[in-house]
Amino acid sequence: MFNFFRAQPKHDEITPVEVQRRLAQGERLYLLDVREREEYAEAHIPDSVLIPLGQLSRKLSSIPKDATIIAICRSGNRSGVAADLLRRAGYSTVLNLRGGIIAWAQAGLPLVM
Repeated sequence: MFNFFRAQPKHDEITPVEVQRRLAQGERLYLLDVREREEYAEAHIPDSVLIPLGQLSRKLSSIPKDATIIAICRSGNRSGVAADLLRRAGYSTVLNLRGGIIAWAQAGLPLVM
């Protein structure tokens, strides 16, 4: 009845478990980590690609348009900004990793350290 009072998610999001399930099924996902180099070196998702948020607009040509893009950061905030930027640049299938790398680690999913 009062659904219009609930905060609606600003970005399309995906859970870490759902990302892992899709990867296991062979879906073509482009895991885009938008954290800084030092953060990425501490821990990152296997096969993810690092493009820090501050460099993203200059490196759009390196991101495929024919894959589902999963934007990743520490907690989900910077990746939300990245997802918006990508959508405005014409990328149609962009999802924000809900909870970021923190949620990924809490789910016990694999990390490269």
